[in-house]
Amino acid sequence: MPLDLTELRELLTTLNQTDISELTLKADDFELVVRRGTRVEVAPVAAITTATAPTPVVLSPEPAKAETPVAPKNDRKLVDVVSPIVGTFYRSPAPDEPPFVDLGNRIQKGQVVCIIEAMKVMNEIEAEVSGEIVEVLVQNGQPVEYGQPLMRVNPA
Repeated sequence: MPLDLTELRELLTTLNQTDISELTLKADDFELVVRRGTRVEVAPVAAITTATAPTPVVLSPEPAKAETPVAPKNDRKLVDVVSPIVGTFYRSPAPDEPPFVDLGNRIQKGQVVCIIEAMKVMNEIEAEVSGEIVEVLVQNGQPVEYGQPLMRVNPA
């Protein structure tokens, strides 16, 4: 069962939203143990039997990186629409449909502005303020991280 980095991030994000305290995932070529409040351990399974046991690879969680805000033009007080989860960004509900919003569109608080797909679930992202879309920061179909700015709104 190959597990790529994106799937691993989605798994960890999903687990973080539950009260599961420990998870063990085993496959032919690896074993993944996740314990809440500790670190992630990845132990490779030896392909060839040797006298010594394989040395586990330990990945310590990285500290959260602070986003450096970009100074908006004309000192306007822009509000970022940020991704609440790790996933894939989509501007429209389907490939053949128009985007939820475009540059210059007026939006209302609670209006759906995009979708983030995470683990085959389409999550509608709503605007937290009313205003005008002045910048779209992510391309359609691009992977996004938790807390990543997606759009900028000039509140009204």
